[in-house]
Amino acid sequence: MRLHRLDITAFGPFGGAQTVDFDELSAAGLFLLHGPTGAGKTSVLDAVCYALYGSVPGARQSGQGMTLRSDHAASGVRTEVRLELTVAGRRLEITRQPPWERPKKRGTGTTVDKAQTWLREYDTAAATWKDLSRSHQEIGEEITRLLGMSREQFCQVVLLPQGDFARFLRADAEARGKLLGRLFDTRRFAEVEKRLAERRRATEAQVRDGDAALLADAHRMQQAADGSLELPELTPGEPGLATAVLTAAAVARSTAREELTVARLRLTAAESARADAEHRLARERERDRLQRRFAEARQRADRLAERAGAHREAQARMERARKAEAVAPALELREAAGLEHRRAAAAEAGARAVLPGAYADAGAAGLAAAARRAAEELGGLESARRAERRLAELVAERAVLDRQERADEDALHEAETWLAGWEAVRAGLQTRIDTAQEAATRAEQLGVQREPARQRLAAARRRDRLAAEADDARSRALTSAEEAVEARTRWLDLKEQRLSGIAAELAANLADGEPCAVCGATDHPAPARKVDGHVDREAEERALAAFQRAEEQRARDERHLGAVREELAAAAAEAGDAPTARLAEQAEELERAYERARAAASGLHAAQEDLRRAETEREERIAAQQQAAVRAASRVGHRERLEREQALLEEELATARGAAGSVAERVAQLERRVADLTDAAEAARAAEDAAQRLKDADARLADAAYRAGFDTPQEAADALLDDAAHRALQRRLDAWQTEEAAVRAVLAEADTAAAAGQPPADLAAAERAAADADRRARA
Repeated sequence: MRLHRLDITAFGPFGGAQTVDFDELSAAGLFLLHGPTGAGKTSVLDAVCYALYGSVPGARQSGQGMTLRSDHAASGVRTEVRLELTVAGRRLEITRQPPWERPKKRGTGTTVDKAQTWLREYDTAAATWKDLSRSHQEIGEEITRLLGMSREQFCQVVLLPQGDFARFLRADAEARGKLLGRLFDTRRFAEVEKRLAERRRATEAQVRDGDAALLADAHRMQQAADGSLELPELTPGEPGLATAVLTAAAVARSTAREELTVARLRLTAAESARADAEHRLARERERDRLQRRFAEARQRADRLAERAGAHREAQARMERARKAEAVAPALELREAAGLEHRRAAAAEAGARAVLPGAYADAGAAGLAAAARRAAEELGGLESARRAERRLAELVAERAVLDRQERADEDALHEAETWLAGWEAVRAGLQTRIDTAQEAATRAEQLGVQREPARQRLAAARRRDRLAAEADDARSRALTSAEEAVEARTRWLDLKEQRLSGIAAELAANLADGEPCAVCGATDHPAPARKVDGHVDREAEERALAAFQRAEEQRARDERHLGAVREELAAAAAEAGDAPTARLAEQAEELERAYERARAAASGLHAAQEDLRRAETEREERIAAQQQAAVRAASRVGHRERLEREQALLEEELATARGAAGSVAERVAQLERRVADLTDAAEAARAAEDAAQRLKDADARLADAAYRAGFDTPQEAADALLDDAAHRALQRRLDAWQTEEAAVRAVLAEADTAAAAGQPPADLAAAERAAADADRRARA
C-alpha cells in the first residue's frame, strides 16, 4: 500500500481544509511526522485510518463518528476526509463524511445528515476517475480484501499506538515480550502451543491404550493356541511391544495353518466316501420307485378289465344319443306346433265367449262380414258425434258468459265505491307532501348553521386545552432558563479553577530527560503540584456538556411555548369569549332540531310516490269501468246466437241417439261390437292355421325317426340326452380312455419294465451305509 494524497476538512483539531502530499514527503524514502502536543499528529493518522475503515483507532471512536468533527470548524462547513492511495496495483480515491449535525435551512434548530462514502478508481487508459460504489458495507469489504487486514490488525501492525514504541525500546525482554504480545496479539500462538502439548499428551494416552488392547488380544490368542504362543515381557507404552507381539502372532499363525491343511485333507476323504454312499442310496431309491410304479400300473390294468362291460354299454348309449340328435329338430318343431295349436284354440274360445249366441257357429268369414257391417253403421254416426261435441262447447260458452257478467258487475261496484272517496284520499296525500317539503327546507337551513357551530365548539375546546398547555409550557421554560443559567455559572467557575491550576496539570506529564511541552527544557527542578480540589479537563468538559444540554433544553422549551401561544391565539379568535359549555349546549340543540327536521323531511318521497300510485290507480279504475260497460253490451247479442244454435243441435241428436242415452254411448256400443267380431275372426283363422301346421309337423317327425333308425318318434325322444347327462357320460368315456392310455404308457416304459425284472430293492441297508459315511465326514 502506498499513500499519495490526504485532504482533511473540519476533522479533529483542523478547523479548515488541510492537504498532505505523501508523494512529495516520501520522495527521499522516509519522512518524519513531528510537532508540539496538540498539533494534530495523531489526527493525521486517525484520518488515514478513518478514510480506509470508516472509524479511528481505540477509544477515540465514539458517538457514531459525531465526535470526529472539529470544534473550530464553521457551522456551514462539513467534515470530510479524502485519501488517494495505490493498493494491489490499483489507484483508488476514498472520500468519507461522518454524520453531521447542522443548522436547519428553514426555521430554527438543527438536523442530522447521514454519513456518506464514495470509492473511485483511476482509469489510466481513459485518464479519468471511475465511480465504483457509494455503499459503506461494499467499500469496507473491498478495502479489507485489498489490504488483507481488518481495522484492528491495521492499527496493531501499521499504526503503532502513540507512546508505546519508545516504551518498547527501553523495556527489558519480559516487558518487551508482553508489549509485543499486546501490540501484535500473540495470544493465538500461545494457544496453538498449548493445544499442541495437549494433543501430544492425548496421543501418548492413545498409544498406551492401543498397546493394552493389543496385549489383551495377544493373551486371547495364547489361550486359543493352548499356550504355544510366547509373549514378550513388556508393558504398554514401551517401544517394540507391537513388533514383538506381531512376530509371535505370525509364528502361531503358520503353525495353525499347517494343522488346518492336514484336517482339510482328512475331511476331503470323508466327504468323498459320503458322496459314494449317497449315490448308491439314490440308485436304490430309484429302483424301488420304478418297481412300485410297475406294480401300480398292473393293478390299474386289472381294474380296467373289470369295468370293460360297463364301458361298452356307455359307448352304445352315446351312439344312440348321437343318432337321436338328428331327430331333435323335428321333435322341437312338433312340440312348438302343438303348443301354438293349443294357444290358438284357447284364444278362439275366449274370443267367441263375448259374442252373442247368433255368432256361435259362424266361421272366420262370417265373423269378418258381421264386423264390416257394424263398422259401416259406426261411420254413419260421426256427424252426430261432432254435433254432440259442439253442444257441449255451447254449454261451456254460456257458462263463461255468466261468469264474465258476474265479474264485470263486481268490478263496476268496486270502482264506483273507490272513486267516491278519491277526493278525500288526494287531499290527505297532498297535505303529507306539503308538510314534508316544509321540513326539508327547515333541515337545509339548520344544516347550514350546524357546521359553523361545530367548528366554533371545537375551537373553544382547543382554546381551553391550549390555555392549560401554555401554563405548563411557561413553567417549563422558566425552569429550563434557570437551569441553563446555573449550568453556565458552574462551567465558568470550573474553567476558571482549571486555568488557575493548569501548571500542575502540565507538570504531571513531565519526565526526566524529556523536553517540557511549554518551555522545551529537559530539567524540571520544581514542577508544580496539584492541590486539593484541582479541576481537570474532564471535569471542565462535563460541566460544558451539561451547560450545552441545559441551553438546548431551554431553546426547545421556548420554541414549544411560542408554538402553543400561537395556536392558543388562533383558537381564541375562532371561538370568541363564549364559554365552552354554552357553545356545546347551543350545538346540541341545533343538532336535535336538525335531526327532527330531517326525520320529517324523509317522508317526502314516499308521500309523492303514494300520490302518483293513487292517481294511476284512479285512471285504471275509470278505464276498467268503461271496458266493463262495453263488454256487457256485446254479451247480449252473443248469448242470443248461442241459444239458437243449441236448439238446432238438440233436435239433431235426439234422432241419432235412438234408444241409447247419448250418441257417445251408441258409438261405444258399436265400437265394442266391431272389435269383438274382428278379434273372433282373427282367432278363428289363427286356430285353423295352427291345426294345419301341427299336422305337417307330425308327418316330418315320423319321417325323421324312420331315417335315424327308430321305429317310433317316442323311441327317438327317449334316446335323447340333456346337456348335463351328455357331459357326464362323455366325461366317463374320456376318463376310461385316459386311464387306459396312461396304463399302457407305464407298462411300455423300458426302465420300469427292467426294474420290475430285478430283485426287490433293499433301502434299509443303503440308508444305514449312507448314515455311517455321513457320521465319519462330520467327525
